Amino acid sequence: MMREPHPFARFIAILGRGKSLTRSLTVAEAEEAMAMILAGDVLPEQLGAFLMLLRVKEETPQEIAGFVRAARARLAPPAGAPRVDLDWSSYAGKSRRPPWFVLSALALARNGRRVFMHGAEAHTEGRLYTGAALRALGLPVSASLEEAARRLYADGFAYLPIDSLSPPIAAMLELRPILGLRSPVHTFARMLNPFGATAMLQGVFHPGYMRIHRDAGLVLGQPRLAVFRGEGGEIERRPAKPCEVMMAIDGEARDERWPPTIAEPRQTPDDAMDLSRLAALWRGEIADAYGEAAVVGTLAIALRTLGAAENPVDAEAQARALWSARERDRLPAAA
Repeated sequence: MMREPHPFARFIAILGRGKSLTRSLTVAEAEEAMAMILAGDVLPEQLGAFLMLLRVKEETPQEIAGFVRAARARLAPPAGAPRVDLDWSSYAGKSRRPPWFVLSALALARNGRRVFMHGAEAHTEGRLYTGAALRALGLPVSASLEEAARRLYADGFAYLPIDSLSPPIAAMLELRPILGLRSPVHTFARMLNPFGATAMLQGVFHPGYMRIHRDAGLVLGQPRLAVFRGEGGEIERRPAKPCEVMMAIDGEARDERWPPTIAEPRQTPDDAMDLSRLAALWRGEIADAYGEAAVVGTLAIALRTLGAAENPVDAEAQARALWSARERDRLPAAA
């Protein structure tokens, strides 16, 4: 007896017809497919096949934009949510150096910018994730969009793990050790921007994904977006390296090349990965040339993305001034 094809099967067929017939999904098709996935209307076998076919083909900006639209439709911000200036994704985790970028985000929040951060919690062994860094600083981790909205009003900063933001997306991220490869979920989760922030930062490990993120932002109509190759894949400037920054500003794509800010001929990992150094650097209790350069460099790219600086030189100068003027006693001691 013939069975009717599953409604989701057509999306797998589009991606898996072979070299001559396979094509990418349109924005509308990608949105419909992800809406079915997030609603639980697909079988596990279909989800695995879908994600790996996309992985082999490599996702397009149009597909990522469609996936993001479907996810955002299920992530309505709470009533009365504050206006957020900067959406900051944090999904890679750090394995070689402490997450200095957390101090960059906090410095912005301490200076009147509302920063919403979302990310993963320990889905890869051997990496330190943002939640752990915030807890080490004595700072809270939100458990819902509602709580995040309250913290944004009170402190100008909130971090919400993807497990609480979107359990279905979190479950797909956890498929990586089962499938053996990253999937497009690792790309589109970074672009959720549930509060609709005007500016968005993206950090990647593989340079090839920079254009995918930037062009997906253009498809989505994101007013301001910057993406660069960050340390370990996080949004953290590698100050000893030149930095290519791809931007989307009011519908226009542009590229900038930022020169190194410190000389460090050999990249040496920080084997201790001591999170107490974050608070110590903020309070000025330790000197760490690399850590401070990473904080300031990341802060500069954030200011440029926000539209506060006209060029990299101006952004660097503003970032150094902002960091120097930080209120060193406003960050709690390590918990």
